[in-house]
Amino acid sequence: MKKFPCFARKPVDVFNRSSTKLSCLQQSFRGLFSSLFYFLAFQVSPFWNQLGYFITVSLLGYMALKVSKPKTTSFMPSDVDVFFTSVSASTVSSMSAVEMEVFSDTQLVIMTVLMLVGGEIFTSMLGLQFVRSKYTRKANRENKAHLASIDYKSPNSKISFDQIELGLVTLPQAQNEQPCSNLEKGIEASCDEDLKYHSIKCLGYVVLFYLLVVHVVGSALIVLYLNLVPSAREVLKNKGLRILTFSVFTVVSTFSNCGFIPTNENMVVFKKNSGLLLILIPQILLGNTLFAPCLRFVIWVLVKITRRVEFNYMLKNSREISYDHLLPGLYSCLLAITVFGFILVQFLLLCFMEWNSEDLAGLNAYQKIVGMLFQTANSRHSGESIFDLSVISPAVLVLFVLMMYLPPHTSFLPIDGGEKALQKEERRTEKRKYVEHLLLSQLSYLVIFVILVCIIEREKMKKDPLNFSVLNITIEIVSAYGNVGFSAGYQCNLQLKHEPHCKDLCYGFVGRWSNSGKFVLMFVMFFGRLKKFSMHGGRAWKLD
Repeated sequence: MKKFPCFARKPVDVFNRSSTKLSCLQQSFRGLFSSLFYFLAFQVSPFWNQLGYFITVSLLGYMALKVSKPKTTSFMPSDVDVFFTSVSASTVSSMSAVEMEVFSDTQLVIMTVLMLVGGEIFTSMLGLQFVRSKYTRKANRENKAHLASIDYKSPNSKISFDQIELGLVTLPQAQNEQPCSNLEKGIEASCDEDLKYHSIKCLGYVVLFYLLVVHVVGSALIVLYLNLVPSAREVLKNKGLRILTFSVFTVVSTFSNCGFIPTNENMVVFKKNSGLLLILIPQILLGNTLFAPCLRFVIWVLVKITRRVEFNYMLKNSREISYDHLLPGLYSCLLAITVFGFILVQFLLLCFMEWNSEDLAGLNAYQKIVGMLFQTANSRHSGESIFDLSVISPAVLVLFVLMMYLPPHTSFLPIDGGEKALQKEERRTEKRKYVEHLLLSQLSYLVIFVILVCIIEREKMKKDPLNFSVLNITIEIVSAYGNVGFSAGYQCNLQLKHEPHCKDLCYGFVGRWSNSGKFVLMFVMFFGRLKKFSMHGGRAWKLD
């Protein structure tokens, strides 16, 4: 009968026997996690991986928020509202069903963690590990084959295949294998794969460095600003918020493009603090729409400084790295131009329509310009606001809806390369499965969601048509789909039949919806967070 070496009986003392069993148990757990990781990386679709990830994070966040105590016991959020908040934070949507100031300092820390692990850059960094694991697994297989031909045939060999798979044994390079040090003389296929693996590994460190630097520098700048400006510090003091908690929470929320702010009024209470708004504007762009151009610029700087071949490989072979945010040079430049072009168009329209708005009363020209620039930078994905959207001009609202709908990598390509890339994409999609051709377009899904919410909330639309208008519902749906967080809110003075107990509260319009409507919006948030997997739907329809 075959016996496992870890549990073989030996004349040793109790301590050594326990150490042997513990070592074997560690190897077993390591093998289990390794097998699970490889199963998720190679057998499960990335869509299901990410969907399971966000659902798991949302459930863990819900349990953590539910266990921790709120700031006050006079108001306890319902289970649906707590779960809605967790989903909103993990999908970086910032759709609010309760006021933010009901959450305690501990709950704000929990939400900070949810926004951090749910952010696009953090999740893309996890995706890099899956890509990297493919090359690790390939190297393990090659090591197995090499060992089988050299050592395993030897009767004195004590190395097993399981040890190789678990990474407990590293084999030296074959004698005839040459290092990948000279790129000008050409690289063999195996050498090219090795360079690609090290490039992906270096890219993971670059993204991590980028993430840490922006968060540390951003938090330090906000802490410094709050300590130097009494008016901003007084706002936090009156609301019972700690400076450090507010600073870290705001930076994580802004960089991940979530849009949650620990105050009930979001950034309205800081509309006169132009310095704080100017600190947040770069973080909004660096964390989403300008991440790809900035990442390429950072790698270009590293090439000039370090002269490492891995960074040079990233710039010349961006498509081979399989990282969505590492774009070709021309695409990155045009993307940056497109982002600033959208901001300029929104800024000009907002200045023209809202310069004398009541929301900007008491601000000087400089504060108005900074505030409007901050508002337009948030319209794509962040959702932080110094305006009451319910009183903004409908023309501006329609433009905001369009901006919320656009994906972060939307770019105008007025070159032949854009057409060629589109043709290549068409050829690639023709190879997809037939079921994938049945997917509808993104606009079709949004229309379905709007119709579904209108059916669910039809009684409220009859009794309260000014608040429960189709436009307000559309803004809420598109905002959730774009993971933005803009909301028209709810105004008691717009009720046709005034309710005596109605009170204007500082949370989103969804806070007045029924539980069924909230669950629909949670589904929209998940769908919007994973929309990149269905961006090519609707091509089976022919309208000509």
